[in-house]
Amino acid sequence: MIGPNGSGKTTLLKCINKILEPKQGHILLDGRQLKDMSRLEVAKNLGYVPQSTASNPDALPVFEIVLMGRRPHFSWQSSEGDIEKVWAALKMLNIEHLSLRDFYELSGGEQQKVLIARSVAQEAKVLLLDEPTSNLDIRHQLEVMELTRRLVSEEKLAAAVSIHDLNLAARFCNKIVLMKDGRIFAAGDAHSVLTPENISAAYGVRVEVNFERSIPYIIPIESVQ
Repeated sequence: MIGPNGSGKTTLLKCINKILEPKQGHILLDGRQLKDMSRLEVAKNLGYVPQSTASNPDALPVFEIVLMGRRPHFSWQSSEGDIEKVWAALKMLNIEHLSLRDFYELSGGEQQKVLIARSVAQEAKVLLLDEPTSNLDIRHQLEVMELTRRLVSEEKLAAAVSIHDLNLAARFCNKIVLMKDGRIFAAGDAHSVLTPENISAAYGVRVEVNFERSIPYIIPIESVQ
């Protein structure tokens, strides 16, 4: 999902995750209305990665953060199987070496990987990522998006990503939804959505759209407002 600030991207993700309730319309998961599902059922199916994590005085090691993803699957205490799934998630994201580190002492890119690992350990069918590349340098932006695409491809997951960088969206997203004023303004593949006309109407910016390896590449020119 793309769109200017305040267009409804984060609100839509929170509605999908049942953090918020939509004022109209319905959200379906495997043919069932989300509003009829318990929080436990939602947690077993949807993994949410927020755009930021506030500092917490009660510091937790990375392993404990990822283990939280197993919470929907046990009642009182974790099992050996839960521990194995946490290690598997850490290994999949190549962050086993961070397992004993304080989560809040990690870099932004490392924190994003840990939160994604938590969703993997959760065995969620759908990953919801709210601006996962915000405040990351170019290398960590690419790592997070490449990781997400690999999980979708190899683990057969679905992923919905809210993102500001139009060029990252064009490169990594199979389908793009352009939001404006709380509504879907355009939806489809990168070529049909990322046009100068759509971007001008949604963002108030004149752009040029070039192509690199058949992928649209957006160059902002000037504000039109």
